Amino acid sequence: MHEAAVTVPTRPASELAEAVRGMMPAEGLFAGQTWRTALAPLTLEPRLIKDLEGLGRVLLQFYRALNLLYRKSAEGRQPEWVARLLDQGKPEAIIALQRSHGVKNDLPRVIRPDILLTENGFSITELDSVPGGIGLTAWLNQTYSQLGFPVVGGPAGMVEGFNAIFGNAPKVHLVVSEEAAAYRPEMQWMAKQIDPERVQVQDGSFNTPSDGDAVYRFFEMFDLPNVPGSETLLRLAAERKIHMTPPPKPFLEEKLMFALLWNRNLRQFWRQELGESFLNKLQQHMPRAWVLDPSPLPYQAAYPALELTDWQQLKLLSQKERDLIIKVSGFSARAWGARGVYLGSDLPQAEWSAAVDAALRDYSHSPHLLQRYEKPALVATSWFDFDAREPRSMQGRVRLCPYYFVVGDGDAARAQLGGVLATICPAEKKIIHGMTEAVLAPCGPAMPA
Repeated sequence: MHEAAVTVPTRPASELAEAVRGMMPAEGLFAGQTWRTALAPLTLEPRLIKDLEGLGRVLLQFYRALNLLYRKSAEGRQPEWVARLLDQGKPEAIIALQRSHGVKNDLPRVIRPDILLTENGFSITELDSVPGGIGLTAWLNQTYSQLGFPVVGGPAGMVEGFNAIFGNAPKVHLVVSEEAAAYRPEMQWMAKQIDPERVQVQDGSFNTPSDGDAVYRFFEMFDLPNVPGSETLLRLAAERKIHMTPPPKPFLEEKLMFALLWNRNLRQFWRQELGESFLNKLQQHMPRAWVLDPSPLPYQAAYPALELTDWQQLKLLSQKERDLIIKVSGFSARAWGARGVYLGSDLPQAEWSAAVDAALRDYSHSPHLLQRYEKPALVATSWFDFDAREPRSMQGRVRLCPYYFVVGDGDAARAQLGGVLATICPAEKKIIHGMTEAVLAPCGPAMPA
């Protein structure tokens, strides 16, 4: 079990929990969602905090390299299968848009990895450039700071970082689709924290920004038919009349990027564009991954580090051997919120076999990723039970979500850590995500005794 230092509240647990609840905005932060109230931030070791502070630079360079790899592949200067794979299942209009000159150098301005704490360090299991939780994490940092706890990023790091990504844009439009409607309250809270005159939340029908405005795209590219204003917004972004982030480039949102990082055919490219140090760091912390491509292998070939010669053999692995996860890669309504995720060691063989078959069957229009499962370590936390009016202790498994805000352009761009959200789920939950039984907390350093 991870020994996380516990910060000791300076007031009774009931008083502290009531203070946290009392600071909740009247409109809430997530529509229809609740979570368990932490009695303190999750404290992280100094070494881990330092690693997280430096990780944004590495991930930004990874995005730069991935963007370059896609462009060169589309131009025939890197293996053509890379662009073909990343374009798979996408409409021609989307492919043309993400290849257009107007957005060719644009990268996400918010980078949020999902990080699991394991007995062997930390594991980056996903990268999200259209993440929820920005307002929630900002509110948690602000709230627990006001109660006397130190937090990573400080009380205003999230708000200041989010504001900074829009530069000097006269108006900022946070366009939230119906699919993402649960996150609208946190975006409304963020707008009020920055400047409600300059920053405004819009629904999916919005299509009248002025030249020079910034648009935060809180809608997925696969959902464009349900975002009426998207056609105009995407055209204006491609024409450089507005500044849109994240850019309309769904290849940067594909989980397949993890498999590309490990593909031996691309090793020289990654070495050249990342440098040996960054490449080693990414491979140290990103689990091994493969594309579930049903194309047959030559008889003497095998998938590296799996020693399987056919994906059908994946179905025959014992439960002990199935520390593997299948995920829908990206351009799909099932690619977020722990939907479309199958943990082999947690499923009966029949269900695992069905998941393998479905992934192979859907390859042509919705590729899937196979990824090593890194089991999260146990972490001690405490939360307040408002029904019983008493604190509870819990052994849980934690997912850390650091939020990096990219400020500046080109080579001068820097990824700044604004804060870290901890989602601590009960130990029996194998796949960690926001849920009613989860404790949500900011992260901070251990307080001096």
